[in-house]
Formats: sequence, structure tokens, C-alpha cells
Amino acid sequence: MEKELLLACRDVSLGYEGKPIWEHLDFEVRAGDYLCVVGENGSGKSTLLKSLLGLLKPLSGHIELFMPRSAVGYLPQQTRAQKDFPATVYEVVLSGFLNARKLRFYYSGAEKSAALMNMGKLGILELKNKCYRELSGGQQQRVLLSRALCAARKLLILDEPVTGLDPAAAQDLYKTLQYLNETEHMAIIMVTHDMPSALQYGSSILHAGNHHWFYGSVADFLASESGKRFGGDRT
Repeated sequence: MEKELLLACRDVSLGYEGKPIWEHLDFEVRAGDYLCVVGENGSGKSTLLKSLLGLLKPLSGHIELFMPRSAVGYLPQQTRAQKDFPATVYEVVLSGFLNARKLRFYYSGAEKSAALMNMGKLGILELKNKCYRELSGGQQQRVLLSRALCAARKLLILDEPVTGLDPAAAQDLYKTLQYLNETEHMAIIMVTHDMPSALQYGSSILHAGNHHWFYGSVADFLASESGKRFGGDRT
């Protein structure tokens, strides 16, 4: 049975002031997919991300999202100000429900329970009352991922999630994402410079480079002109 379609780019061109960076882009994301977006700096990964999040309108074509935009979880790159945010872990995670809360002043009991469940799922429940800025980089990323899960129903979008993490913390985060993808069937779109991990964990690759792009399975990417220089080993 074909998996549920969550997002589709249909003959999309993206750019600024009428000048395209991506042209005639076509790809789909379905339930349980793990799409890694890779490419050099300046190749258009951030432009694509802004477009998928509804922050940048396509120059042409259509981006179709088959769910409310508020139901997409987003994990951005951290800024220094965010790392020093003076709030408890629980408060940060609960803030993932802000868009869904709309005009309600208080979080519902169901939202509070879901926040605790997501914290437990990511192994940070014991940090609930800790100050966010006192945590390690890896712990902070788990907190922000828990926050994103509070918004996400079927799709997570992540922007360079392991930037600044030590190798052990990065591997822990990748294993967590693998669990969410394979066990909870959460679809993932991850922008990354970490090509070896993209090839190891992703189910498909979108490669950006010099006004050309490739989209397909990991195996097809490695067999393509764009992917040949990365070799045939995924580990």
C-alpha cells in the first residue's frame, strides 16, 4: 500500500528577486521517509528550507503541504541567544504547543502530558526543572527536539541538527532520529553537511549544487554523477 503523501514540490523554482537558485524542482515526502538535503554552502539549502516552512514564496511551481503548517515540527540551528535562554526545560518543551494553543491562555492537560511524554521519549525527563542554559549542547538539542515533537504530527524538519555537538552527542541524536523515523514512522527532512551520516541514515537524498539538483534513493545517488565521489559504502 502506498504511504501517505505529506509534502510535494511540483516543478518549483526558488530564489530571490526573480533570480532562481533551484529550478524545476520535483520531489515528494511520504509518511516514514527520511530525506537528507545536502550540498555545499551557498547551494540553496537554506532557501529550500525557508520555502518548505512557508517563509519564502516560490518563483514558480507549487509546494503542497497535506497537513496544517502548525503540525510540522521544526528544529532550527541554535543561536547563542537561544543557548542562553533563561527558562526551564519543561517550559521550553511546552512552548512547542504555542501555535496550536492560539488564543488559549493556558496549556491544556493533554498538552502538558504530551510534553512530558516527549521528554521521556528523548531521555530528558529528569532534566524537567533544570535551567535550559545550564545544559550541555547535546542535552539542549534533545530539549529542542522534544519541543519540535510537540508540534509535529507526521513531519519533522531539521536544520543542521548536529552542528556544534561533540561526536558522541551527534551519534546519540542520530540514533534518536532513527528511532523516531523507524519506530514512530515520523517523516524527517534534514538539512546537513554530514554526508556520511546522510548516507547511513537517510532513505533518500536531495543534492543541491550549482543550479543542478539530484533527488532519489541513497543507492541511486551513489550511482549518480553527483554521488560517485562519495563511494559506494554507506558506513
